[in-house]
Amino acid sequence: MEWYFTLLVILGPLFMLMLMGLPVAFAFFAVNLVGAYILMGGIAGIEQLVLNTVDSISSFTLIPIALFMIMGEAMFQSRIAVDLMDTLDKWFGKLRGRLALMAVGGGVLFSTLTGNSMGSIALLGSSLTPEMEKRGYKKEMSLGPILGSSGLAIMIPPSSLAVVLGVIAEISIGQILIGIIVPGLLMAVLYVVYIIGRCTISPELAPAFDVQPVPLSEKISSTIVNIVPLTLVVFCVVGVIFLGIATPSEAAATGAFATLFLALIKRRLTPQVFGRTMLASSNISVMVLLIVSGAVTFSQLLAFTGATYDMVDAVLSLDVSPSTIVFLMVMTVVLMGMFMGPLSIMLITLPIFVPVVIQLGFDPIWFAALFLVAIETGATSPPFGAALFVMKAVAPRGTTMGEIYKAAVPFIILDLAAILILFFFPVLVTGPVGLMFD
Repeated sequence: MEWYFTLLVILGPLFMLMLMGLPVAFAFFAVNLVGAYILMGGIAGIEQLVLNTVDSISSFTLIPIALFMIMGEAMFQSRIAVDLMDTLDKWFGKLRGRLALMAVGGGVLFSTLTGNSMGSIALLGSSLTPEMEKRGYKKEMSLGPILGSSGLAIMIPPSSLAVVLGVIAEISIGQILIGIIVPGLLMAVLYVVYIIGRCTISPELAPAFDVQPVPLSEKISSTIVNIVPLTLVVFCVVGVIFLGIATPSEAAATGAFATLFLALIKRRLTPQVFGRTMLASSNISVMVLLIVSGAVTFSQLLAFTGATYDMVDAVLSLDVSPSTIVFLMVMTVVLMGMFMGPLSIMLITLPIFVPVVIQLGFDPIWFAALFLVAIETGATSPPFGAALFVMKAVAPRGTTMGEIYKAAVPFIILDLAAILILFFFPVLVTGPVGLMFD
């Protein structure tokens, strides 16, 4: 059977099950089960499938997923994230577009602490959007910055999706976490430049308003109490990896411990807060691990049929430049993000894309960074980007999906600009990685 027929037979039922509303993890397991029985020798194939599934979730490299979830939930449940926003509010003063800039600043800081983009939308949307509406901000300047900046959680460590990508693609998680730092900051800078420029050209988008002056001493004291301790958490995750002190799994453990310790010092780590943190993080972690186990065995099924290798050979024989092939892959991820969730896209495309990228001679860490930016772009893209519906849930009453779509467009364009910059200047990704690992 030709490779494209094999892919059609395997991917067709997978898409059908997802369209029918079956959860992603169960859709993968159903396809894996039937595929193993038909293509891998009946009952013996199913037995091998079970062994592969167990092996896929017993990997030490998956530990950061659960620990990063604990970090994020502890930040939100103990309201440390709220303290952070209050401190940022004191520093921005009367700056035009200050609330939109706060959304970006909050998005960056939450990204370094939680790695949860949907949680970031929920917190920033529920806390900042009503205030923006009250101050006369137009929808595109109240909703857009939150949509854009929340996606930075994918791009700045700790990033659970980066860990999942590393496991599925079988590339270094530590190198991915270091490689996405500069791209994440690049996106934040693009957002800030756009907001300042747009508010200068069209001040009616973000009307100026009087702000009660805050004494410098109060700003400094609030920073010392609410922000400086968070640098310890950041160091425990990113710093220890960069300095070579710890592996990503060990860094996730030190980060989770530091976050819980900080909540304890602030007297916020009550039994109720701890219980909610562990329950919420466990629910999300189990869901992710189920999906990852299905994806790993799915990629093994593709490899067993030979479809992956045949497709790689077919792609390599195309009369187009290797760069064009990689760029089309990235754009495919963006388009898929308009209709599917990030995890589903990763599970379907990575087993196919990564072997091609490696055979074409490109750095897989560079491609991983491009892939994550594309995932973030797709998540905020109409009509069915996942972030759009989370924004709808927390937006002020009366906000329409059309207004959310319109607000997202400028930040989608900025994300595409970031993809182009990273595509033509791969050193932004490979430079920090080479500095650390060479």
